[in-house]
Amino acid sequence: MSDFAPIARVETWVVQYPVVGTFKYTAAATRDTVVVRLTDADGCQGWGQSVPSRTWSYETTETVRTTIDLYLGPLLIGCDPGDGDRIWSAMNRAIAASYSTGQPIAKAGIDLALFDLTGRRLGQSPAQRWGRPERDTVTLSWTLDPAHPGDVAPAIEAAHGRGFRHFNVKVGTDAGLDLEVCREIRRHAPEAFVWVDANGGYDLETALALAPRFADLGIAALEQPLPANRLTGYRRLREIGALPILMDEGVVSLADLEEFHRLGLLDGVAMKVSRCGGLTEARRIVEYLLEHGLHFFASGLTDPDLSLAASLHLFAAYGLSHPAALNAPQFLDGSILARPIVVAGDQATVPAGPGLGVEVLERGGGGAEWAV
Repeated sequence: MSDFAPIARVETWVVQYPVVGTFKYTAAATRDTVVVRLTDADGCQGWGQSVPSRTWSYETTETVRTTIDLYLGPLLIGCDPGDGDRIWSAMNRAIAASYSTGQPIAKAGIDLALFDLTGRRLGQSPAQRWGRPERDTVTLSWTLDPAHPGDVAPAIEAAHGRGFRHFNVKVGTDAGLDLEVCREIRRHAPEAFVWVDANGGYDLETALALAPRFADLGIAALEQPLPANRLTGYRRLREIGALPILMDEGVVSLADLEEFHRLGLLDGVAMKVSRCGGLTEARRIVEYLLEHGLHFFASGLTDPDLSLAASLHLFAAYGLSHPAALNAPQFLDGSILARPIVVAGDQATVPAGPGLGVEVLERGGGGAEWAV
C-alpha cells in the first residue's frame, strides 16, 4: 500500500479540436477525444486523454467514453492510484483481451490520468520518475498524404515554410502512385529523413516488389506494410532485407512484441503511446526495443494536448533519434491547456513540471470545445 490517497471520483468529457488541412484519418471537421479526470480523496487531480480514431481502429469516441464511465471508472473508486499493477489487472478483467489488450485506447486515458495524479503527488517529472535524462525538445516529422504526385512539391514547400525538414508518408493504396510520390519527395527534399507507412494496405506480393524500390529511393523504413494478422508475410519481407520492417498496429503490448521478435517478423516498432494503453505499457515496449537493438520509431494518432504531452515525455526520456510523426500541430487547432505545448519549427518542447507537466483549463478558452 502506498501513501497516496484513494481515488474518489472519475469523470470524462468529450473535447473537440478543429481540424485544419487534409488527412485521411482526420476526415471530419473536428478531432474528437475523451478527456479523463481522476480526483483523489485529498482533492488532488490527474488528467488523461484517449484519442480514438474509428478509421484506424475499432474504438470510437462513444465506446471509449461509455467504457470508462460504465466499466473502468467505477472499479477505480477507492483504489490506491500508486498500485498500477493491481489497477491494470482489474481493468483487464473488466474489459478482456481479444488478440491483445482489450480497448487499449480507452485504457490509455485512465493510465495517463493515473500517471499525472501520482506524478503530481510525488512532485516528479516523467524523466525523474524513470531515472532518465531530461531532454527539452523532440524533433517532429511532417505527414505527407498526397493524392497525386503533383501535390508533393507544394506540401513540402508548406512544411519547409513551417520549419519542418523530415517526412513520414502515407502509402498503401496504389503502388505506382506511392513510388512516384517518393520520387518527388526525394527530388524536392533530397536530404530529408523519410519513412513510409502503409497502415496494412499492401498484399505480400506488392510489398515484396516495393520494398527494394523504396530502399533505392533512400526510404529509411517500411511501416506496417501488411495487415497485422499476416504474420508469415512479415517474415518474408524481413528475409529479403531490403529495408527495416516496422510494426505499428500489431504491437499493442509487450507480449505482442516479444512474440513477434522471437518469430523474426520485425526490425522495430513505430511507437504510439495511445495505441498501447498509455505510458505504462508503452515504456515497457520502448525499453525492450532498446535492450534488443531494434529500431525505435515514433508516431501517434493525431494526439493533442495531454496525449501529446505523454508522447513527448516518453520519446524524449528514451532518446528517440528519429523524427516523431506526432502530427497534431500540423492538423489540429485549439488547446485545453493553460500553456499549450510549444512547437517552434519542427521542435516540440517537452512540458516541464510534475505529472504530465501541463495544466488543464477546464471548459475555458483555447479554441477546443468541451462537448456535453
